[in-house]
Amino acid sequence: MANPATLRNLVKRYENLRSTHARLGTCESSRQLEDISYTLCVTTGTRTVPDALAAAAAQLRGGPSAGSLGPAPGPAEVQLTA
Repeated sequence: MANPATLRNLVKRYENLRSTHARLGTCESSRQLEDISYTLCVTTGTRTVPDALAAAAAQLRGGPSAGSLGPAPGPAEVQLTA
């Protein structure tokens, strides 16, 4: 799990660079957007930007990320069968 401050910073940088690239459309803005997209995916353990943004949002609000199996069952949730 990424540090929440780091994750918020990555999401904010992604949003800013996406807006900048939409406005400028330069090779430099494209490269910067690709770089931050890659970093966001690696940080969240995902392969696509939409998945990374969903995982970041889930982590920042304290819920399970996309594709997460959730926590392991606790002792009260385990049923023994014969």
